[in-house]
Amino acid sequence: MSELIEILTKDGTYSLRSVFFQENFHSLLGALEETKSKFTATSNLQRFKGKSLSVLDICFGLGYNSASLLDELIKQKSYLNLYALELDKKPLEYSLRNESFLKLWDPKVKKIFESLYRKDYFEDQFFKCNILWGDARKKINIIPSSIKFDLIYLDGFSPQKCPQVWTIEFLSKVTENLNPYGYLITYSSSAAVRKTLRNFGLEIFTIKPSFKNRPFWSQGTVAISKFDKDKLKPNFNFEKLSLMEEEHLLTKASIPYRDLDLNSSKDDIIRRRLDEQLFSNLLSTNKWREKWGMTKLSFKS
Repeated sequence: MSELIEILTKDGTYSLRSVFFQENFHSLLGALEETKSKFTATSNLQRFKGKSLSVLDICFGLGYNSASLLDELIKQKSYLNLYALELDKKPLEYSLRNESFLKLWDPKVKKIFESLYRKDYFEDQFFKCNILWGDARKKINIIPSSIKFDLIYLDGFSPQKCPQVWTIEFLSKVTENLNPYGYLITYSSSAAVRKTLRNFGLEIFTIKPSFKNRPFWSQGTVAISKFDKDKLKPNFNFEKLSLMEEEHLLTKASIPYRDLDLNSSKDDIIRRRLDEQLFSNLLSTNKWREKWGMTKLSFKS
């Protein structure tokens, strides 16, 4: 599972490709660019300047999302309680050996990451960080139920490659840990994921494409329990779903991934969903795609 190939992305930062999952950890347009535009900017971290926040980073990987978060919070002197879930230690090991990665951040980030790698935790007067190694479906149960997260980053491999972290059952556990005013942020625009989150009662928003990503209609999804849509400010980089995106949620692509015992294999989860799609009366995704002139490159279902 740990066979990884180094990749240099277009913004000059490094990422990895997983041979096991047959997918890159980041967009080829840029590992740092993706982290900043999809996760860091969307978090509106200035809300927490001089304050405390709790964050859950699901599928920690190389650590870009947490590193960028820590880097910003160091600058604004915020207090952080961080939990991270990750299956494999090899990506973090790679990051700690990669000088170009480490130079992107405040030196304290390296210190924190080294402690997470060696001891699984780090703590000082500002930050308390824990990383839980193993299957996220099991390890999420270790997190105290009293902790409600202000931010949850969901950054696993895509639903077709790693459906285990995109199922109704797992996302139910994830959203139980979300502060009512907290943001769940993911790069995925999957109709199945969006519909599942909406069915949990969350408000769903789309992350606006950056100038560099204009061919894509969305950079991801933000889910919030309590949010006044009338107060959406123009400087926020997320907005209401477009009509096209809303109609995507009425197609077979919106049929969820299911994992009743939170122990199913990838193949079983995929097969279960395909069977459900086969007998569904919902609009075919191809017809939706044709209506809106979409290509397969511009969305993930």
